[in-house]
Amino acid sequence: MIPLPPNTELMADAEATARAAAEHLLAMAGSAEGDRVAICLSGGSTPKRLYALLASPGFVERVPWARIHWFFGDDRVVPWDDALSNVRMVREAFGHAAPVPATHLHFIPSDEGAEPGARAYERRLQDFYGSDRLDPNRPLFDLVLLGLGSDGHTASLFPGKPALAEREAWAAPVPEAGMEPFVPRITLTFPVLASSRSVLFLVNGAGKREPLRRLAEGEDLPARRVESAGRVTWYVDRDAAEA
Repeated sequence: MIPLPPNTELMADAEATARAAAEHLLAMAGSAEGDRVAICLSGGSTPKRLYALLASPGFVERVPWARIHWFFGDDRVVPWDDALSNVRMVREAFGHAAPVPATHLHFIPSDEGAEPGARAYERRLQDFYGSDRLDPNRPLFDLVLLGLGSDGHTASLFPGKPALAEREAWAAPVPEAGMEPFVPRITLTFPVLASSRSVLFLVNGAGKREPLRRLAEGEDLPARRVESAGRVTWYVDRDAAEA
């Protein structure tokens, strides 16, 4: 078995990962203070089952939908109805069963391009937070969900790209993605992802063995740089962990 990151919980398969993540999300939402819960969603195929699960019988009635505000860690600069859009993926996964208030799903603007979209999303995050400066004692997010790309990227923070070094902006344009599909993207930056009570990586499938191995060997992949005001937890299934 591949050596795994600290705070890793090994899961039987992708379904077990999704169910454990759903319980983790419910626990974080239940422990959040105040009348609002802020959850940052991950794109890609791995979390789609989690989102569908939250809207399914047995879970949908347990989710405090009226309190949760949903944000996005990144998205591609495509129309929201495009097959490549994380907005479309989340909408389809939630379906009609999830009673999400219309003002609680905070999409990354993508209609004017990567740079204007990043600035607009930064303003939206700051308006929600109530400040243009992050306070280490007051995290922006209660939970950040992340995935692991085959090249070690997370969100749209790709190896060798300028967004990795961004420390002031809350969201950054990514004019050239590091892997297919090669379309511009918008991503949250490391300081904003770190402004969280909890970070949860979801890693499934044999295609993730190589980046996990590289992380275990100490390579400085983007996923390694993710921090949190609280705990960074990894849910990894056996297909990804087995050498």
